[in-house]
Amino acid sequence: MTSVPTDSDAPAAIRLMPSVTAAPYDHPDARRLTQALRAEQHALYGFADDPDATPEADFDPPAGLFLIAHVGDAAVGCGGVRLLDEHTAEIKRMYVSGDARGHGIGRYLLQRLERHAASRGATRIMLETGRRNTAALALYQRAGYLPCPSYVAGRDPRVNRAMTKPLGSSPR
Repeated sequence: MTSVPTDSDAPAAIRLMPSVTAAPYDHPDARRLTQALRAEQHALYGFADDPDATPEADFDPPAGLFLIAHVGDAAVGCGGVRLLDEHTAEIKRMYVSGDARGHGIGRYLLQRLERHAASRGATRIMLETGRRNTAALALYQRAGYLPCPSYVAGRDPRVNRAMTKPLGSSPR
């Protein structure tokens, strides 16, 4: 594992530096990580969206992108971005495995996905996470995301939290 001294975003004594690569959404590591995300969501809420319901083409470049983070040979995190319209992008399937959390990997993935969305012309980015996912909510708030009305039909505001951020803004 590669490490560097801690910065303000990493609470641990060392910060893991992942290698991040673009991969198709149907890549075996992407499938394993998104299914692990689904299992955690199911354990937390009693139900979860099926990652297989998201069309693979949503993350195809140039409009979309799916990233996998590795530490050494282990795939430890993932996330995707897709355009919802000409100016709006959406972050989807953000996940970092339990043993790799707290080392800045989620933040690194989020920054890479935001940069990709901005490079495609998006001026706003949105995402949705669960209200009980306090670590994700904290990450997104630190990155400058603010709560917004749900943009997904049928979502329960007692369970889901929609957030948005103008692209090009700096984190708080």
